[in-house]
Amino acid sequence: MTRLLLPLVLSMALLMPAGSAFAVAAQDFQLRAPEAHLIDGAEVLSRATNGELSKRLEHLEQDHINANLVTLRRLDYGVDIETFAEDLLQRWKDGEEGSLLIVVETATNSAAIKADSSVQQRLPDALLVSTADETMALPLRDGDRYRQAVNDGLNRLETVLAGGEDPGPPLVADTPELVSNVPTKEETAESKAWVWISVLMVLGTLIPMATWWVFSR
Repeated sequence: MTRLLLPLVLSMALLMPAGSAFAVAAQDFQLRAPEAHLIDGAEVLSRATNGELSKRLEHLEQDHINANLVTLRRLDYGVDIETFAEDLLQRWKDGEEGSLLIVVETATNSAAIKADSSVQQRLPDALLVSTADETMALPLRDGDRYRQAVNDGLNRLETVLAGGEDPGPPLVADTPELVSNVPTKEETAESKAWVWISVLMVLGTLIPMATWWVFSR
């Protein structure tokens, strides 16, 4: 029975795409970057979005940049997203210049962008970090908007590649604090204190008057 099951298990493992449902590390991926520029291991992108983002990544080849996007559900134990992205970039780079990698992890809704030294001459590391940690982080935290996060990140990078000024991270509007009609614990305690003070002041006035009235008769 074991001999019959073992080939079946191995076949399923080989057919399952890397980085799909299991915790992964860089060595779990193939040695060469995918031709389609995109691996949706987390399965969070629709077919239309997959095609849209693949075309945008492919378009960066005109700037001599081989850009790839990887989504995954969770990383292997002890592996952070920055280290994973750097390791996978080096694994796929294979001695070629012009490599850019965008990674999105859905378990933590976090992103990382890494590039080799030739790309960093046009897209500095500080820009890549800010794009991942601020530009992409906002839509990721706000309702798991993965398509929006990647598009926002690419928009910012493409603006700089075209010679424009870095638009910077999105402005986060301060949410106005809602005024509640329910008194706080401190307000309730303060209100009770004033009640007791008022009662004592009234008693302090009435008792002497009542005493004088009784004894004056």
